[in-house]
Amino acid sequence: MRAMRKTTAVAASAAVLSLLLAGCGTGTAGGAEPSLRTHEKVAVYTWWAAGVEKRGLDKLVEVFQEQHPGIEFVNDGLMGGGGSSTSKEHLQSRLETQDPPDVFVAHAGAELQDYIKDKHIQDVSALYEEFGLTEAFPQDLIDRLSTEDGKIYSIPSNIHRANLLWVNPLVLEQNGIDPSGEYDGLDAFIADLEKLKNAGIDAPLSVGTTWPQVHLLETTLLADLGPEAYSGLWSGSTSWSDPRVTTALQHYEALMSYTNPDRDELEWDGASAMVIEGESAFNIMGDWALAAYDTEGKTYGEDYRVVPAPGTSGTFDFLADSFTMSTGILDEDSAKAWLQTVSSKKGQVEFNKIKGSIPARTDVDASQFTEYQKTAIASFGQDTIVSSVTHGAAVPIAQLDAITAAVTAFNSGATDVAAFQAALAASGG
Repeated sequence: MRAMRKTTAVAASAAVLSLLLAGCGTGTAGGAEPSLRTHEKVAVYTWWAAGVEKRGLDKLVEVFQEQHPGIEFVNDGLMGGGGSSTSKEHLQSRLETQDPPDVFVAHAGAELQDYIKDKHIQDVSALYEEFGLTEAFPQDLIDRLSTEDGKIYSIPSNIHRANLLWVNPLVLEQNGIDPSGEYDGLDAFIADLEKLKNAGIDAPLSVGTTWPQVHLLETTLLADLGPEAYSGLWSGSTSWSDPRVTTALQHYEALMSYTNPDRDELEWDGASAMVIEGESAFNIMGDWALAAYDTEGKTYGEDYRVVPAPGTSGTFDFLADSFTMSTGILDEDSAKAWLQTVSSKKGQVEFNKIKGSIPARTDVDASQFTEYQKTAIASFGQDTIVSSVTHGAAVPIAQLDAITAAVTAFNSGATDVAAFQAALAASGG
């Protein structure tokens, strides 16, 4: 079963090239002509092409059609892009050739900086007042969405939590380990990984290819530095030469030694499957992984557990899928209508009930959501919030690219901890 989840570079490259060529022609992968920018249609670019993400988008479209029956939704995205650099590169090519979709999804936060600088997206601050979002969204979220001059360029459809440990309690019980999966810090966690390794479990901690490995680094830094110093790495108030960073990188090296050898060939959901199937005991991943467990019919709290990643209890590592409005569109009314649905109570409830994330709005009834989502809603309301690096909230794309290159070099054995630390220090320019 594991082999079916692996990808090959040749097949992936061919698929990407085919998609890009299709996207650069007269039509998009959604089957529609590009630039359908009229009041009767709204062209929306997402990377939600399959699985729970596509089902969530479909539900959001249903709500949109109820709320705005005179406007036709056009799926103007790159089907199969999966939120990867492929989707972003395809979108960037359209923006640069003045063929923007009316609205497009991006990760809220620093990822938007280049779009703002290049004037590809518009200030939507006025819509926050018009739609009542200054009251519906928590102030801390609004602060994170705002630029230094107080403008806001996107409206989030959801909130995801990144710092989660997914646990197979049966594997832990069989090996005499507390099945709760709760750890105050990384040393105790690593000690249990060693026990599992000695018991014959080759990869007690599963991980996927490049970005999941960056995700694991992010969570390790958060565990050892704490929320304030972790956030300081991205604002410049924490030095990369800080001894706590060195400790975190040493912990990261240890964690990687307990992961699966085929990690560079495995997508993130394949790493989740290793926990589901009992091949691994743990996986560190965001709450979008919930769909993998639900699809297999696993029961929350019994077949699997989800707890804050070791050393990060009391902190909510935040990211959000957020919709922007492009500049240069011929009629903004249809775009504003889509953004109204995205931000509406019904839109946020129906979308997030499927996607596994939680609404950005605080005025929703939490009882409608799953047990995990109830814990996430409570955590977002009371924990210290930090911004995810891997998922676009904390740093701009160029810095994330540099961090990713440093992680790739380190995990391939090309550098040691000291060189890794130096490369990360240089990532900010």
